Amino acid sequence: MGGYRPGYEIAAERILEYIVRERLEPGDRLPTEKDLAEAVQMSRTIVREAVKILSALGRVSVQKGRGIYISEPEGALWEKSFSSFLPADLRQVDEMFEFRRTIETATARLASQRANPAQVKALREAAQQSADAAESDDLDAFVHADETFHKAIAAAAGNVFLAETVVSVQRLQRQVSVIGLAGVAGGSLRVAAEQHLAISAAIAAGDESRAVECICEHIDTTLQQFQREIRHRLFPTDGSTS
Repeated sequence: MGGYRPGYEIAAERILEYIVRERLEPGDRLPTEKDLAEAVQMSRTIVREAVKILSALGRVSVQKGRGIYISEPEGALWEKSFSSFLPADLRQVDEMFEFRRTIETATARLASQRANPAQVKALREAAQQSADAAESDDLDAFVHADETFHKAIAAAAGNVFLAETVVSVQRLQRQVSVIGLAGVAGGSLRVAAEQHLAISAAIAAGDESRAVECICEHIDTTLQQFQREIRHRLFPTDGSTS
């Protein structure tokens, strides 16, 4: 797909880098659209589109008549990671997935122990929805089913703190998809869907070790895909395959 990156994606990334560089905190006001465009060396039109994307992702808040503000995270636990997370920074993406792997290993294990019939049904339905979306190459439907699937595992784990953490990590991962990648490569959807089905089957059977094995494989596969795509976009002429 070459090394092309949409202008709004580059502008969004530069705005986030600006926020980190200037040490701005949640609740702080960003410069005017004109000054922000000058700061990130992009046109006002592109910066306006980037702000819309960042607003939709929950990173900034556009307040009519007042300006653009850095959004407050939903929990104090996430304040630092939320305000400093850079979706195209490979090191931070690695750390986010390392954290996600730890959390979702725990939710898969607990879900295998605690899931009731209704939760198992919800989990299977979400897995099947992702498979159907993958079969038709419907990326939007797959993303929705994927988020529903992982929330269903967390719900079945029966721990509200783990469930809220999964939602927060999903929010960060969504930023990687939208800003760092401008979407996920469609060819990988079928693999992810097959992994969803395997995870749901293991949890339904109460097989803890298999559920943990499958969720780890799933998250590691997703991380590898993101690493490849981000490197390809940032370094399109690099012939390295590592």
